[in-house]
Amino acid sequence: MELRLLSFPLTKAVPLAISRGTTAAVEHLLVEVEQDGLTGIGETGGFDTGHREFTTAAIAAELQALAPRLRDLAPQPLQALEPLLASLSPPARCGLDLALHDWWGKRLGVPLHRLWGLDPQLGVPTSVTLGLGSVEAVLARLQRWWSQLPATRIKLKLGSPEGLDHDRALVEAVAEALDRQQQIGGLAAELQVDANGGWDLEGARAMVGWLADHQVALVEQPLPPIEDPEADSAAFAALELDCPIALVADESCWSLADVVRLAPYVDGVNIKLLKSGGLAEALLMAQAARRLGLEVMLGCYSDSALLNGAAAQLLPLVRWPDLDSHLNLVDDPFAGPTLEADRLHPGVSPGLGVALTTELAGSATARADRSGSEGPGPLPGA
Repeated sequence: MELRLLSFPLTKAVPLAISRGTTAAVEHLLVEVEQDGLTGIGETGGFDTGHREFTTAAIAAELQALAPRLRDLAPQPLQALEPLLASLSPPARCGLDLALHDWWGKRLGVPLHRLWGLDPQLGVPTSVTLGLGSVEAVLARLQRWWSQLPATRIKLKLGSPEGLDHDRALVEAVAEALDRQQQIGGLAAELQVDANGGWDLEGARAMVGWLADHQVALVEQPLPPIEDPEADSAAFAALELDCPIALVADESCWSLADVVRLAPYVDGVNIKLLKSGGLAEALLMAQAARRLGLEVMLGCYSDSALLNGAAAQLLPLVRWPDLDSHLNLVDDPFAGPTLEADRLHPGVSPGLGVALTTELAGSATARADRSGSEGPGPLPGA
């Protein structure tokens, strides 16, 4: 098979501020694998969790170095490619994993959720995100979401550099807005909060009971992630007994091993494809979490409809979807997952169910869209 990488920009309509900083735009990679006239597509890009950082340039270099070793291999069976995939960083592995799964689904002519026996009708509403800012700015962002879709799940970013008093002011203002919306005939809304590791243990203990009193449904990653797994687990254990609302691990949870490690101390885990290394690991994580009695959140970074459409294949396994990043883009070149009110559905076409709608120069997928068939010939190596 042949591998090609193409860089493309993604620009947010509203920049997103979290405890670690603000993001207005990113550069991501389209990953294409071509074999036998079929092209599978995937997406990847850099991200920073506070204790691990990956750049898009470094990810591209990893995949470019791997390209010559792929030329004598076929996209299937996936098991034969596991040693090569295991050598990659999680985001590099994710891009290739998605392209291989997309190729597989296209070869078989069905979307992945059908191959896995999942029922897309079991999906539930996605949350939409309010970044950090002034009370006025956060409320304005909420109104903008409500002008776009009937959002019934709101995720509020906390861990403000201005301290816990500002976090409390944001929660109070958003909770009051949700109450007002319901009183004038709007749907009841669930409020979630995500500190992105912005609190220390003392602050987290002070906040979780207060959040419960304000009917917040869950708190995500209240404590900074720690590279050492035992220390990271111990931090969650120290908070868990004092936490009266659902406690969800995000930046601390990357793999199936992390799900098992954190299961005694949390109520749920946030699975993101760039962290997990793609769909193969994410599917295992979601299934294992459910068997261990944990709830599953499915999240995103600054991702397009391609990454979120891939994640959407797992929605039947998820209680707390959080796949809203593509809804906040002005230049998303992909389409696939559909939105019914605030409920996201995976695309129905084979593979990931995602199509390229804006031509990216040199893309075999773009050539296929123009011709009505797959690409005219092998792609050059990356």
